[in-house]
Amino acid sequence: MRPTSPADASLRHHGDDVAAGQRVEITAWRKSSHSNPAGNCIEVGKVPGGVAVRDGKNPDGPILTFSRDAWRAFLDAVRSGTAVR
Repeated sequence: MRPTSPADASLRHHGDDVAAGQRVEITAWRKSSHSNPAGNCIEVGKVPGGVAVRDGKNPDGPILTFSRDAWRAFLDAVRSGTAVR
């Protein structure tokens, strides 16, 4: 994954390490080096206790957050080929 340009994106995070509804700043987003030229990719940013995920084509759109454990389990499933589409 490679960093994208820093953004002023922020979100309300409801993870384990941040109080519910607390605003969290995400200063850098990363996108996969496997992204295609049409921009079909997701971008990932660090938040306390986990990661935030957004659609690279719609950076002002919704942001999802995942705990570190949930994100790690997802990546392990993708890498092992056991992720379900």
